[in-house]
Amino acid sequence: MFKGSLVALITPMRRDGAIDEKAFQDFVAWQVREGTHGLVPVGTTGESPTLSHAEHKRVVELCVAAAGKRVPVIAGTGSNSTDEAIDFTRHAKAAGADAALVVTPYYNRPTQEGLYLHFKAIAEASDFPLIIYNIPGRSAVDMTVETMARLAKLPNIVGVKDATANLARPLHQKRECGPDFVQLSGEDHTAVAFLASGGVGCISVSANVAPRLCADMHEAWQRGDVTGAMVIQERLVPVHDAMFCETSPGPVKYAAHLLGHCEETCRLPLAPVGDANKARVRAALVETGLLN
Repeated sequence: MFKGSLVALITPMRRDGAIDEKAFQDFVAWQVREGTHGLVPVGTTGESPTLSHAEHKRVVELCVAAAGKRVPVIAGTGSNSTDEAIDFTRHAKAAGADAALVVTPYYNRPTQEGLYLHFKAIAEASDFPLIIYNIPGRSAVDMTVETMARLAKLPNIVGVKDATANLARPLHQKRECGPDFVQLSGEDHTAVAFLASGGVGCISVSANVAPRLCADMHEAWQRGDVTGAMVIQERLVPVHDAMFCETSPGPVKYAAHLLGHCEETCRLPLAPVGDANKARVRAALVETGLLN
């Protein structure tokens, strides 16, 4: 159910910083039409750190409604408070999402035992499919393969979004967690290499602006067309580079703005993208054939 090109959705905002609900739902509908295989609202790319709890839950509800069960919705529900993550996860289930993406607790840096107990508590309190989000660069804590293997024994912890960019990880995680454990890349540049190491998909930032290309790349891989997948991956490299020329989601929101989907607004403390990087984002879209 969770495979292929899944998009880490932006949250469109008006110039005053309010969530643009219509733009968001229109954007979700466009993603589905373009072939995206799954939707991931209110992750880091969706600016979850600066959304209120009410806004966070509202975005999940809007996404579920706009998706209309055509593709799965994996709602971001993580927090560095276990009780808060449980609340978000229970809400995602009640709202009709298909699974929850739960990031490793950031800033407070739990031990491996703390990570295990955190995810175990969420799993037991929600009875809902959970995908671990391991992103040491943002959370300052790295879940080991051994801890993940312990968690994989719990029936509703079904997979991982791995943003370590360590291509040995999926090999070891498959050995320790089993072949049915869903491994999704969280790093666009190495998406195809991750598939070759045991992954089944990617939760992508670039898919916000190149959904058809990202979907085609994964579908090529799934039918055994490795060369075709690599051709698309190479075409997407300028986009991947540009989407992270400043702190995400600033560049991807600007790119979506250039494509007419939303304003470029991000909430502070994310600053507007600088002029030089705006030119870089535009050039990448033009080079890739996404913008005339």
